[in-house]
Amino acid sequence: MTISASDQALLALLREDARAPVAEIARRLGVSRTTAQSRLEKLERQGVIAGYSVRLRDDVEHGHIRAHILITVRPKQMVAVTNALRAIAQVRALHSVSGPHDLIAIGMAPTVGELDELTDRIGSIDGVERTTSSIILSTKFER
Repeated sequence: MTISASDQALLALLREDARAPVAEIARRLGVSRTTAQSRLEKLERQGVIAGYSVRLRDDVEHGHIRAHILITVRPKQMVAVTNALRAIAQVRALHSVSGPHDLIAIGMAPTVGELDELTDRIGSIDGVERTTSSIILSTKFER
């Protein structure tokens, strides 16, 4: 599926604020409200926009510890490991990656101790061979 430059611009605005009124989006794109609404509905219908989510301010979860948890999975265990990780609320995202590790989980916990428990819990999942964690010190930007 090819996404036009105008649709890319619309998606960029939605990444900034998915709750922006269509009239505001249209004004910023330099198109009519009807055109902006039609493009938005088309992207939703085609599944380009799969949904909308909430992005919290950093101070809402102030003090929470976030980490990249690199996971090596035993052969033929990817589906089971992925399903087990999906069931853990503290795992905020899961990425399949190339290289020495198979997955990178983004984990979050209120304390270092609870983050340690999270990594232990992930490491004990049947099919997980090894984990390595890196605590996130700060986020420079996020889109």
